[in-house]
Amino acid sequence: MNPHISVPRQHGSSPNFGGLPANRGSTIRMPRFFKRMFKFPQMDFEMAIWEMTSLLIAPKKVFKSIYYHVETKNTWHRPDPSFAYLLSFFLLLTALAWGLAYAPSFGSIIRLSFLFIFFHFIGSSLLVSTIGYFAIGRLFGPNGAATSITGLRIRGRRRGAAQGLFTQPGEKDQLEFGYCFDVSNRAFFPLYLHLYVVQFLLLPLLTRSPSNFLATFLGNTLYLSALTYYTYITFLGYNALPFLHNTELLLLPVLVLAILWLVSLIAGWGVVMQGRSVEGLFWGV
Repeated sequence: MNPHISVPRQHGSSPNFGGLPANRGSTIRMPRFFKRMFKFPQMDFEMAIWEMTSLLIAPKKVFKSIYYHVETKNTWHRPDPSFAYLLSFFLLLTALAWGLAYAPSFGSIIRLSFLFIFFHFIGSSLLVSTIGYFAIGRLFGPNGAATSITGLRIRGRRRGAAQGLFTQPGEKDQLEFGYCFDVSNRAFFPLYLHLYVVQFLLLPLLTRSPSNFLATFLGNTLYLSALTYYTYITFLGYNALPFLHNTELLLLPVLVLAILWLVSLIAGWGVVMQGRSVEGLFWGV
């Protein structure tokens, strides 16, 4: 299912995103993202479903669509919270399933739902996007530390005005906090499928006592796949920005994860049993 994208609206003045008018002396308004937070009829849930499907089979397509936004809306960020709302709803359903199976009381299920949505998803996305907002530009920007590394592919730069959360109008090639948050949200979806859905279904096998090699292999591989997906989609998100260079370095954690995965199998150490990863999901409940 492909999303329906309407013909861009032509306009004579520069777009106004994030409530930052073209005239700096004008009154600053509420950012468009926050204006649309509770306007459900205006949210494109069809697009959000298409993005979730594409993140699993063709994740590059998701970030190719950002050029539509920067060329027609003058922002890399997509001011539509439909993806976050839809994933939060899925997390709520998953929390109910985990709670009914393993939580001791109704109050524990409520706390688990709050934990999954506002701490695991929203909280971690805000943390990662904040780190990315302050670090990615300094490391991979035109004057960043990564541009001095030889032997890597340096992409050509494409300039265009990009104004959004924490970005001043008229500035060129600026990384937006809203875009960092978009990337973190989309990277969390495969992590959600691996650790909140598939792990739930495999948990009786992963927690067999005594633990055997099959359970250790499946559990460790599941976490390796989840974190690799998260890293890869994060890389795709920042790699899509034409003013960032040598973003391939963002894939280095995959090599580290693969080495740790191999060492853990040799040592017979399981993430689920010995690492108590499932107990970590319930931390605070």
